[in-house]
Amino acid sequence: MRVLIQRVSHARVTVGDTDPRITGAIGPGLLVLCGVRHGDTEADAIYLAGRVARLRVFEDTEGKMNLSLLDTGGEALVVSQFTLHADTRKGNRPSYGHAAEPVLAERLYERFVGEMRVLLGDRRVGTGEFGAMMQVELVNDGPVTVTVKSKSEYGAGDESY
Repeated sequence: MRVLIQRVSHARVTVGDTDPRITGAIGPGLLVLCGVRHGDTEADAIYLAGRVARLRVFEDTEGKMNLSLLDTGGEALVVSQFTLHADTRKGNRPSYGHAAEPVLAERLYERFVGEMRVLLGDRRVGTGEFGAMMQVELVNDGPVTVTVKSKSEYGAGDESY
């Protein structure tokens, strides 16, 4: 599993073209794009949620990135994003063969979201809609963008994609 995290002043996800609805919106915090790959497990989802909640990317009183979502009371907006596992090594069209099949991906995405809610509290975690075409709006704060991978992805031999 991997997540791409962007520190934001605010963000929201809208689903639907004809009758758009906001499925999640946050104030200051992290937009978390979450991708699941073949072989990922619930342990990966739990590990990553803990890493995201504790990741120190918010400034302290001295201007150093020393604070986490847990420290600041910030929010998280979690959006499923299978394209994080795109393989661009051959040709100009990305391959998504490393991305997990939808049943596994949705289960682990929901496990990740559930763990984030345990760590941060239900009201501090918003989501997109798994498998839907979504419009994600955000205002980067910094900008600060970080990729975090699960333990099982390190050493998998294909980080180059």
